[in-house]
Amino acid sequence: MRLIKQNSLRETDSGLVEGCKKNDRKVQKCLYDRYKNAMFTIALRITGDYDLAHDALQEAFIDVFESIGSFRFESSLGAWIKTIVIRKSIRRLKLEKDHDQLEEAEGFEAIETDFDFTADDLDKAIHSLPESARAVFLLIEVEGYKHQEVAEILGISAGTSKSQLNYSKKLLQRRLYERV
Repeated sequence: MRLIKQNSLRETDSGLVEGCKKNDRKVQKCLYDRYKNAMFTIALRITGDYDLAHDALQEAFIDVFESIGSFRFESSLGAWIKTIVIRKSIRRLKLEKDHDQLEEAEGFEAIETDFDFTADDLDKAIHSLPESARAVFLLIEVEGYKHQEVAEILGISAGTSKSQLNYSKKLLQRRLYERV
């Protein structure tokens, strides 16, 4: 009976949080196993590098387990973990490489054409973006964050987020056009 009750607790976010607060290693592993794949995908999208993504993921889960006591269920557990993973991924990227300074995107004009490209072409074009532009693009266009949320996560203004998104879209368009 105790095993069944324990397993059902692990299946809920509140059960995972309570178990992790008690430093129950089995519950911590359960939480990690539940979220690791989705969070690794996010870290990889941001860093563009498997090793950096793995490092960011491990650092993020260390933070999750150390600060789980402060989780207040104001959002879902997954959303809270995702925010930590995003911040760790960006921090890891900054530590690894000099953070690119974006120049104002001037001289770009929209290119209207009927060209086809593959998902692989798009993935390569996204990963070729400067790190800061890639982070903004992925957070807004892939993850669905708003400019204000991205600004808070990245420590930039909402206007800079908008500018970087515009820059990244134009650069992506140009790079995809050049590939075809």
